[in-house]
Amino acid sequence: MFEKVNGKVVKVNVGMAGGVVARNGAMLFYSGDISFSPHQIPGAQSMGGGGLMRMAGQMMAGEHESTMLAQGNGEVHYGFAGLEVHVVQMQPGAALRVEASRLLANTAGLQSSIVSVMSSGGGGGGGGIMGALRGAASGALTGQGMFTTQLSGQGAAVLLAHGGFLELPVGGPNPIVVDPQAFVAAYGNVQTELKTALSWRDAVGRGSGEAMQLHCVGQGVVYVQASEEKL
Repeated sequence: MFEKVNGKVVKVNVGMAGGVVARNGAMLFYSGDISFSPHQIPGAQSMGGGGLMRMAGQMMAGEHESTMLAQGNGEVHYGFAGLEVHVVQMQPGAALRVEASRLLANTAGLQSSIVSVMSSGGGGGGGGIMGALRGAASGALTGQGMFTTQLSGQGAAVLLAHGGFLELPVGGPNPIVVDPQAFVAAYGNVQTELKTALSWRDAVGRGSGEAMQLHCVGQGVVYVQASEEKL
């Protein structure tokens, strides 16, 4: 399906892939009879209620990038902003959870949805997603890592990263703990949980930083970029 041309560009035979969904601006050039049309990614419905629940709905609705569907017969080359690319070959029964801004493209046959990353733990802010949202309301969080795009099925996806990728195996006795700003994706049967590393009192004024940590457990792989720079 997707083939790396170099560290920053992939190519794909669109007909053999059964169509390709890619973020706007990712198509570099193509050959053959290819058509492009806007593609609607299924998103989360807005949450009812007031205050924090509305904030959650807005964050979930924002967990996507504008995308285009390529169909036809021919070959398309994709890349974005000179970022590093990595191809993930997906199999049935395994899910890929990826930050929307770090997803370059995927085969159209994959199922897409928005999932939440629940938080727990620490300090005076309380656990659960409500505690994380209170931190967001106070400026301690940006929403990064709270909701991710989940892809499932058989096909392939292409990830983006600043400064290259680290592949971290998940499955040992201890969780893999990742800074949410460096998190790119998790593949396999991997559960992610957003936790507070400091009390909210300590976290206020420090930005997201190490105040929030993403704990990854289960069986699979976590992809981390060699930078905390946002895409």
